[in-house]
Amino acid sequence: MFAYLGFEQADQFAGEIKNPQKNLPRAIIMSCVIGITIYVLLQVVFIGAIPTHLISGPQGWAGIPADNPIAIGPFAGLAGVVGLSWLAITLRLDAAISPFGTGLIYVTNSSRIGYGLARNRYFPQTFRMVNKNGVPWSGLIMSFVLGLVFLLPFPSWHALVGLITSASVLVYAAAPLSLGAFRRQVPDADRPYRMPGASVVAPLAFVFANLIIYWTGFEVLWKLGLIIVIGYVLIGFFMLFDKERPPIDWKSAQWLPVYLIGMGIISWQGQHSGQSSKTPLPPTNTGNIPFWWDMLVVAAFSLAIYYWAMAVKLSRKEMLDLVNRQAGEAPEPRLQH
Repeated sequence: MFAYLGFEQADQFAGEIKNPQKNLPRAIIMSCVIGITIYVLLQVVFIGAIPTHLISGPQGWAGIPADNPIAIGPFAGLAGVVGLSWLAITLRLDAAISPFGTGLIYVTNSSRIGYGLARNRYFPQTFRMVNKNGVPWSGLIMSFVLGLVFLLPFPSWHALVGLITSASVLVYAAAPLSLGAFRRQVPDADRPYRMPGASVVAPLAFVFANLIIYWTGFEVLWKLGLIIVIGYVLIGFFMLFDKERPPIDWKSAQWLPVYLIGMGIISWQGQHSGQSSKTPLPPTNTGNIPFWWDMLVVAAFSLAIYYWAMAVKLSRKEMLDLVNRQAGEAPEPRLQH
């Protein structure tokens, strides 16, 4: 999932795209198609090149010795095993260089998220400050510092990627809810392009998103839950001192704590721990919900939450009032040079 999340950068930079009606869907679709094609072909080649004796035993993939070059660095190790030392060196160099590009784009789009939260009066107005090129410089600094802090509690790349993937999917789980609500509130809205069958696609997308979140495992989800609580506390603190903060409608958000706590309980009772296979610690989940039944429980719970959220959504008038209030904001303050 982490490998296929490249489309989200096109989505998050949509406000800066030229001709978004044409280029935004093109960017999203092409990034998904290119990413899936590359990774599927890589897996076909990798699996076909694995020496049969390493995985033909009863342990399967777990039978590959820990000190084997393939286990240490799969593609680079395999390239070394078959004598392509130049490729192994290239892959190891790329492993050090390519995360720089990923980190750069993540810090950049995170600063835009902070800018959006500030514009909607959930963050301090400092994060609306932009330079002469329209870049939210204060958000860039915050994203970089918080990115370094996030490296502290996660002992491995596996653990960090699990959290990033789950957090990203949790953010996108709100999109089907928004789509379902807007189709009921403003079906007559002028849209550059329309999605057919949204009433079916939206609840299914919410189910699939929650399944991905569940599969990351309880070891990841309890940490994500703690981060969400800290985030809500910080946002509440910032809004407390903002006299122009938007009104909070608790009635329309009544499903949210049930959703977050419910997903945590299902994960705790489910089959996925989220721990690395090399972790010596015992799993923190109970495994009480049998395999396959756990996915059925997640799907049923997701549908219940979806239709509950649709039932208590804001009215058309309340939603349009909020949109008009935020659309009427003053121009962003700019850094003087």
